[in-house]
Amino acid sequence: MSPNRADCAARAVSPGVVVRHGTREGTVCDALLDAAITADLLVVGARRRHGSLLGPVNHAVLHHAAYPVAVVPIAV
Repeated sequence: MSPNRADCAARAVSPGVVVRHGTREGTVCDALLDAAITADLLVVGARRRHGSLLGPVNHAVLHHAAYPVAVVPIAV
């Protein structure tokens, strides 16, 4: 989903939701955890590949986050 579509989708569900976009250096997991450090909730998408429920990034985020994480399946 493009950033603009993500913004629109989030605001349609909850007008108070803030969606931030950016580029960071480092591992994907560390970048997500650092970017969401002040968030009330981190929402990440999940594509089921090869029969596994979670990929390595989602798995790492769930185990290392100090705040709630929602893993939402991406529609294909």
